[in-house]
Amino acid sequence: MAPVVALGLVAAACGDDDGGSEDTAGGGSAPTSEGGTGGTSAGTGGGEPVEGAEITIALGSEPTSLDPQLVDDGGERAINDNIYETLLTRTPEGELAPGLAAELPTQVDDTTWEFKLREGITFHNGDAFNAESVVATVNRMVGLVERGETDNDGFYATLTGAEAVDETTVRIMTDGADGVLPARMYWMKQIPASAEKTPDMSEEPIGTGPYTFVSRNQGVSIELAANPDYWGEAPAIAGVTYEFADDAATRLAGLKSGKYDVITNLSPQDVDQAPKHVTGKGQEHPIIILDADDGITADVNVRKALNLAVDKEAIAENLFGGFASIDAGQLLSPAILGHNEQLEPYGYDPEEAKSMLEEAGVAGEKIQLVGESGRWLKDRELLEAVAGYWTEAGLDVQLEVLEFGAYLDVLFDRENRADTIYVSSSNDLLDPDRQLATY
Repeated sequence: MAPVVALGLVAAACGDDDGGSEDTAGGGSAPTSEGGTGGTSAGTGGGEPVEGAEITIALGSEPTSLDPQLVDDGGERAINDNIYETLLTRTPEGELAPGLAAELPTQVDDTTWEFKLREGITFHNGDAFNAESVVATVNRMVGLVERGETDNDGFYATLTGAEAVDETTVRIMTDGADGVLPARMYWMKQIPASAEKTPDMSEEPIGTGPYTFVSRNQGVSIELAANPDYWGEAPAIAGVTYEFADDAATRLAGLKSGKYDVITNLSPQDVDQAPKHVTGKGQEHPIIILDADDGITADVNVRKALNLAVDKEAIAENLFGGFASIDAGQLLSPAILGHNEQLEPYGYDPEEAKSMLEEAGVAGEKIQLVGESGRWLKDRELLEAVAGYWTEAGLDVQLEVLEFGAYLDVLFDRENRADTIYVSSSNDLLDPDRQLATY
């Protein structure tokens, strides 16, 4: 596996992945726009669902799967955060709080955590939420990680299993001391016990959340409906339709025409054209992973030159319209343990970059740059800008903008790294191991 060596670009250009960078109109950090009310996570608004109250939301990418345990996909989360729930949640300040669990867990020993569960909650299919379902959820994920069938091993590789103490008490075990286990349970969506052996739950997602799955028209839309039996505060919107448009101009045109009520990843230059927009600083870190083991980027001086060749200040100001700040030479946000306040970003020195590439004997050589389009704010434009800077520095840049599913296959193939690959990295566990282990 290639070490995590990255060209850090800008931070806070997109929202965090709790619901994806395509977050609710009240909370996302990329400009997110409303023509009416609602958000990508339909959420709960109090009272009964208003009869006939329906909204249409445009996402930048279609989910590659609706099985929350198989993929690490913000498009999936934008949908499934409404269908599924987790043992723990987070407050707006980022503190862990009870969700499906009745209280915060207690640590039994170095490798065991005990959770007390809320009573009287059912899944959308009528199955009970209880210790048996939590055991099934954990054990299914452990099996997927062991068989290499999930993109989520960076979240759950420490888990070894779970056991029911009684109907409302469950213990979750890890392979060693794991103080991050509670945060992992903020991320793990709970499934019915009957789904433990299901290979893929995409056809019929079943959770305990405020919305139920209605239908999916592949490539076109996904429909959800308010859960009339939801145990918590009732959602205010009766029905939600998600549609997919990877082009920002198309999303904006749909908003202005009334086709969409909410759009995500509004381009910074378009904020004045939206009826309403909301922005907020997030924890996304757009980076380019550099293969430190093989190929042209195995040379540390080439990697340094690639950093020096990119004008990050120009990208933050011109491409992101001032809605981004430059990363300080690291993946970690300031709030995360391990953030180094002494580090500074690479400066912009195109002449030094060109000289270093010539000295390394790679001037004019091909370099592969892999990315996607539509999932993150300004992703294609960012890739094209970086490719342009590297071309000016003297490299023959082979830019590959892939369909999102194909892109994920490349991103998570750690044995066959592309020379360079773009990803916008967040840290939903608020622990450094999340980013360093995943990529």
